[in-house]
Amino acid sequence: MKVCEIFKSIQGETSYAGIQVLFVRTTGCNLRCRWCDTTYAYNEGEDYSIDEIVRILDKYDCRNVVITGGEPLLQEEAPLLAENLVKNGYKVFVETNGSMDVSQLHPDVIKILDIKCPGSGMADNIMWDNLNFISSNDEIKFIVADNNDYVWAKSVIDSCRLTDICNVLISPVFSSLDPKQLAAWIINDNLGVRLQLQLHKYIWGPDVRGV
Repeated sequence: MKVCEIFKSIQGETSYAGIQVLFVRTTGCNLRCRWCDTTYAYNEGEDYSIDEIVRILDKYDCRNVVITGGEPLLQEEAPLLAENLVKNGYKVFVETNGSMDVSQLHPDVIKILDIKCPGSGMADNIMWDNLNFISSNDEIKFIVADNNDYVWAKSVIDSCRLTDICNVLISPVFSSLDPKQLAAWIINDNLGVRLQLQLHKYIWGPDVRGV
């Protein structure tokens, strides 16, 4: 499979923000979100076997692995990598853009499912059937650029009863939407979600790679 980068860092997002994790960032993405912050992963990368990836990860003193992208499920071997890591005692997270079938993932993998808001320009690519394969261990994420995105996300959360399924995260587009404004909307609506900030960008800055 083609991998852009492998590194150890602090998880900057999800309800696991702040813990040490190993990142496996795969190459390639089938979407082109307007606010994408990992465009370098569209094409950069080298080929690795699953065994090679596991050997690299085993060198670190960490048992949490995030498989991300790009879009990791574009890689045919990604579900096999995730299953291999689960069977080797890792806690595995797969961050997916919501346009690919997540049912192929091992049941012990924690799925971080992105639902693209209209502001991303990619909302038409959502695979809604994925909601049938989300458990209470998984998380659903919305990244909102403005009030229109927030209102849209709120309508999806309410109509699909997402907060009854799993943790729901709402994040502002970095440097585009003031987190204070997003927090005010959530508080005003008493929305049962978790406000998420990209912690790594506040620690190292928005353009630093490998962190």
